[in-house]
Amino acid sequence: MAASGAGGGHGGHGGPGPSGYQAAPAACRVGAWVLCALWEPLSPAQLRRLEEHRYSSAGTSLLEPALQPFWNWLVARVPLWVSPNAITLTGLLLNLLSTLLLIFYCPTATEEAPSWVFLSCGLGLFIYQSLDAIDGKQARRTNSCSPLGELFDHGCDSISTVFVSLGASIAVRLGSNPDWLFFCCFIGMFMFYCAHWQTYVSGVLRFGKVDVTEVQLAIVIVFLLTSFGGVSMWDYTLS
Repeated sequence: MAASGAGGGHGGHGGPGPSGYQAAPAACRVGAWVLCALWEPLSPAQLRRLEEHRYSSAGTSLLEPALQPFWNWLVARVPLWVSPNAITLTGLLLNLLSTLLLIFYCPTATEEAPSWVFLSCGLGLFIYQSLDAIDGKQARRTNSCSPLGELFDHGCDSISTVFVSLGASIAVRLGSNPDWLFFCCFIGMFMFYCAHWQTYVSGVLRFGKVDVTEVQLAIVIVFLLTSFGGVSMWDYTLS
């Protein structure tokens, strides 16, 4: 769109320049390739590998054993007719809506949003984490485990990672330091990518002692602190 806009600007002075004609078709070709890649069905080899995939994980984080009783209690109260994918999608939507509300109030990550907005973000993230923890349990309860369900789960996680990183950055007003804002958002997505690339290569999703559960709960605490102290509390320096 930037290329076509540049061409239009030259056109106002007597017609688009040659770079405008060259860049616009190139952008169209890239856009068409992306659409084809998104909508192209899986090949028979990819479908076969997806069917043969079996979920495997190793390692336990520090807080996971303490949270397992709560997750088991929670999933026991979910009706058996509720699908695991519905649980996954519900958690994602709640997390996205609360973060989008925060972005509405803080478009440059420097504004002060109402305290209830940060509170809703903390609550939305906690609900998302809880539902994300029980969707697999629900799948085993209903005998509906499938590689496609795991793919859907991790696909929703990849979307949520972007919004969680952005929401946490807004909560500590990183918009006043764009370099740190970029780094914090990038590192969250990069670590998520590395974890799943390692799973793709080894076939095992490995969890460390400090992993996604601990990070998400830490961000929930950040949201709660900001809801009570405001974003300005993160501007103080210790002398």
